[in-house]
Amino acid sequence: MAGRADSTVLAGARVVLPTGTVENGRVIVEGTRIAGSATEDARTLDLSGHWVVPGFVDMHNHGGGGASFTSGTVDEVLTGIRTHREHGTTTLVASTVTGEMDFLAHRAGVLSELVEQGDLAGIHFEGPFISPCRKGAHSEELLRDPDPAEVRKLMDAARGTAKMFTLATELPGGIDSVRLLAEHGVIAAIGHTDATYEQTVEAIDAGATVATHLFNAMPPLAHREPGPIAALLEDERITVELINDGTHLHPAALELAYHHAGAHRVALITDAMDAAGFGDGLYQLGPLAVEVEDGVARLVEGGSIAGSTLTLDTAFHRAVTIDRIPVGDVVQSISANPARLLGVYDKVGSLEPGKDADLVVLDADFGLKGVMRKGEWIKEPQIG
Repeated sequence: MAGRADSTVLAGARVVLPTGTVENGRVIVEGTRIAGSATEDARTLDLSGHWVVPGFVDMHNHGGGGASFTSGTVDEVLTGIRTHREHGTTTLVASTVTGEMDFLAHRAGVLSELVEQGDLAGIHFEGPFISPCRKGAHSEELLRDPDPAEVRKLMDAARGTAKMFTLATELPGGIDSVRLLAEHGVIAAIGHTDATYEQTVEAIDAGATVATHLFNAMPPLAHREPGPIAALLEDERITVELINDGTHLHPAALELAYHHAGAHRVALITDAMDAAGFGDGLYQLGPLAVEVEDGVARLVEGGSIAGSTLTLDTAFHRAVTIDRIPVGDVVQSISANPARLLGVYDKVGSLEPGKDADLVVLDADFGLKGVMRKGEWIKEPQIG
């Protein structure tokens, strides 16, 4: 790390703001925050030919750098966090996978301490309250119906740091669990579900606001049985997660989601597991063995896709260069939208005075060149 930029003007870049892209723009950093004006002794860094965008916000991430958020030690979890920071993710929610209730409650306690000290933005419980029909890389024998009392147990174990639960809301207790979460300001996400269109609409009306990795681990869209996908895409109350790694989604599916939901309702996520930023090999995802080959993670038994090895700089690059999504729309999807959902948009998610100095520097081809978090260079751009 190159240390804190106490007073720095990042000049000459294309700067993506909530109001649009500013050519030859400036971002002023004072201490840990973005400032409206620079001091006389401010250092100027010429970023001509580059882009400056807000730090990325990942609301669905299971690990990285060889470390699992579900089972790793505190030091290992910190390694995973650092790995994703080096790839531009300055705000990160730790996602768990299905496990025994007591184990998940214990993990909530461990992870909540990292939230309280500012390393994580919250906890996302993906499982065990999901459908065995759409379990993906979750252990079927550990799945259970979403009993509101058990949902509340995990909420309490997280000590106010639970940000999201993924539920198969069609299961017994699903709708009541959605209402419980909504009442406590926790995101109820519909995912790993076998719900019908009508059941999905009921869950949205009860307070669900997110589609967990849309298209994946749910019935496909069909003309007489539109299922959850149609209900989730059409409702303005829903933000849809998308895993843009080239494996989970065909580019046409990504385009379909952007076209029907609009950029303001898309959240680009990684759904990353331990291997992200680490490499091929054998890993564990909860109790299940995973083999990563050519960057694609699959269960050893059965071959289901098991999370991803994606980092958000790659998701950004693909979205702009392969999917041809406008840069401003990608920034909205990868920073502002998840920040709003997590309730932290007053601090992160856009480049505005008073917010944390969390930003990413990209070259003209959208390759990652620099990452700053709270005024400190995680990766300092080498210019010239």
